[in-house]
Amino acid sequence: MALIESEEHKALRSAVAALGRRHGRDFDREALWSEAAKLGYLGVNLPEAHGGGGGGTAELSIVLEELGAAGCPLLMMIVSPAICGTVIARFGTEDQKRTWLPGLADGTRTMAFGITEPDAGSNSHRITTTARRDPDTGDWLLTGRKVFVSGVDIADATLIVGRTADARTGTLKPCLFIVPRDAEGFVRRQIDMELHAAEKQFELSLDDVRLPADALVGDEDAGLLQLFAGLNPERIMTAAFAIGMGRYALARAVEYARDRTVWKTPIGAHQAVAHPLAQAHIDLELARLMMQKAAYLYDAGDDAGAGEAANMAKYAAGEACVKAVDQAVHTLGGNGLTREFGLARLITASRVARIAPVSREMILNYVSHQTLGLPKSY
Repeated sequence: MALIESEEHKALRSAVAALGRRHGRDFDREALWSEAAKLGYLGVNLPEAHGGGGGGTAELSIVLEELGAAGCPLLMMIVSPAICGTVIARFGTEDQKRTWLPGLADGTRTMAFGITEPDAGSNSHRITTTARRDPDTGDWLLTGRKVFVSGVDIADATLIVGRTADARTGTLKPCLFIVPRDAEGFVRRQIDMELHAAEKQFELSLDDVRLPADALVGDEDAGLLQLFAGLNPERIMTAAFAIGMGRYALARAVEYARDRTVWKTPIGAHQAVAHPLAQAHIDLELARLMMQKAAYLYDAGDDAGAGEAANMAKYAAGEACVKAVDQAVHTLGGNGLTREFGLARLITASRVARIAPVSREMILNYVSHQTLGLPKSY
């Protein structure tokens, strides 16, 4: 793993930053999504054989980070190409790859991801959405509920995490199913959120949703391996999302501190203003290094190593983002709460990186149990 970015990565970062500047914080989501797709950025991590760029999570994270740093992050990049695209590319049938990957790569198709449930929270082992076979037709019948699913209204399908019964043990194991948006019995309800975002959040109800046998992604017995093939990129991309947002807020604050003059002195000349901004910059840079390590490990095929690093990256980036946004708003004072400067809405948005897709407390549990070998508290 190189600590200094390659020339190719620097060029990608520069090109995406230019795209972000053209659209800015008042961006039109559909227009930006379409242009990013045409330039090959949305599918940069997907296989060339299916219309992608042949890169990996490292390249996709650069795209999302730079768009976020320009004030126009695309949340569905975390879901559609990173989670769903990765899972299908790694474990999907050839027919699933031909059906979905070209569209996910060129932006003409979008896929949402449903894992969280009202009563399961962060415990994926308590998922109650179940799938059973129709013995007469071989179809799957999917029943359950999901919450906080992003972009279902604009997605062609949702990759749903359900559980099937192991014929040998009778225990339930996780499996992934592609559920079309218009499937009978598949109902969505928008959740009223305070969060300012182009993508809406939904609660889903699945009432004996009938799916063909080939709706199952990958091997029915692969279980957690396939699930975490999507969750590790999700954590890495969430880190990119948070780092980009933190960089955007910090840049606005630095510009203001450089220009805002009180008693003939720019406020940025005062250490009480300058030092917290410097600390925010350091924290964001450190989080990016861990994110790059996680992406490198994942792209190299080290799922176990990537799992640890991805969790750490997501934790570090979430903390750094919240601190950067808070300090940026504080630097601007009253102006930090105005629509003109566009920082106040980030106060809510920055919390997402601490909460989703897994809380910072659950990451600390993971590190204390898996990395440090301490006994579980639950």
